[in-house]
Amino acid sequence: MRMFFTILICKLAYFFGHLIGRGSSLPGEIALKMYPDILSKIKLPEFVIAVTGSNGKTSTVEMITHILTSQGKKVVTNKEGSNLDAGIAAALLYNCTFGGKMKADALVLESDERFSKRTFKHFAPTHYAVTNLYRDQLTRNAHPEWVYEYIRESVSDSSTLILNADDPLISMLGKDRENVVWFGMDKQTFSTEENTAVYDDGAFCPACKSRMNYSYRHFNHIGDYSCEKCGHKKQATRFTVTEADLKNGIITINNERRIRLSFKSIYNVYNILTCFAVCSLIGIDEEKIAKEISDYVLKNGRVVEYYLGTSDGTFLISKHENSVSYDQSIRYLVGQNIPCGVIIIVDAVSRRYSTGEVSWLWDIDFELLNADCVDHIYLLGAHAGDLETRFSYTDILPEKITVIPDIDEAVDVIAEKKHAKLYTITCFSDKAKFLSKVKVK
Repeated sequence: MRMFFTILICKLAYFFGHLIGRGSSLPGEIALKMYPDILSKIKLPEFVIAVTGSNGKTSTVEMITHILTSQGKKVVTNKEGSNLDAGIAAALLYNCTFGGKMKADALVLESDERFSKRTFKHFAPTHYAVTNLYRDQLTRNAHPEWVYEYIRESVSDSSTLILNADDPLISMLGKDRENVVWFGMDKQTFSTEENTAVYDDGAFCPACKSRMNYSYRHFNHIGDYSCEKCGHKKQATRFTVTEADLKNGIITINNERRIRLSFKSIYNVYNILTCFAVCSLIGIDEEKIAKEISDYVLKNGRVVEYYLGTSDGTFLISKHENSVSYDQSIRYLVGQNIPCGVIIIVDAVSRRYSTGEVSWLWDIDFELLNADCVDHIYLLGAHAGDLETRFSYTDILPEKITVIPDIDEAVDVIAEKKHAKLYTITCFSDKAKFLSKVKVK
């Protein structure tokens, strides 16, 4: 009876919450207060797939859900912004019968990395994918090794772990474990022998703290590594990007499955590879996976095309307080080699909490924008002055930079300029402030 009333209240709160535009976490908060152990009582579907990590969670979950749905599976998933324990509880209970049985063939969950041990305290994923760990949201997450401990405590012996072998910290989760599957990328034309980022989180072995050796890096600390002292190294991968032609937008997995990219970036390649590995492991035909994911355009608003004045623009979501996310967006736009203007907005650092901490700006490789294809750079938002100071330490000519803190004013100014292409880089917290002022395609 207690389960019945808890699920009833959750469903009602979920329904009325959506009518008035409230978030989808509140019903879960109510349910967990009424019945703290309710998630351990739910009868889950055959496949419970979870994805966590610093970057790529939402996109990977969306693609997994798309593939399973295309194969006739009924899938329950949690929406962006509902990846804490309360949001996941709401998604599960809303899609349960009053007797506590999930009405789905598969449950696909995005889990916040720091909340993962709370999320999976009462049930374990059958398949648990971990994408990466980067410096991310220092105010709430501290250092990646601190977040790693939270993820480690969330891992159950019964789960099949699906790990990024190219990330030396993440790969520690698979140590002395049998039910682990590795994915990664072979050396590519864009790989480098030396670290090219502003800082190096791969300098020392996460296992013994000795100096780490790299054969190559794809970016930052992601690549082929080994420690001579303790033997920690990149593991042999079952799912491998054997060729990545970013210029033409084609990748090959395991020398066999060719996939066309709608968005030609390294981090999109890793998201696709994670998705491919998960779907293959639960029994989806690999030819069908490749077909469904080829040219797939994400619906989560990470990449948005727009018009501003006479210019075509591309909006790239890049997490504030996450320098790797910014670096990858910058590498993408420079790699297109199209004459362009670049708009960078830092107005509200976070949508979850109030902070003016912007030391993370110094971890971003803004020097990459000192490229022939970049005509001009616009720095917008309340922290435009902080951005200006950061850019003053690059070799980019001051005359190529315009600082306009007021976003509305800046949009009007930029609309009068003629650019063959515009790229806008900012975070979720500032997304609507810009896109509401332009014409979205």
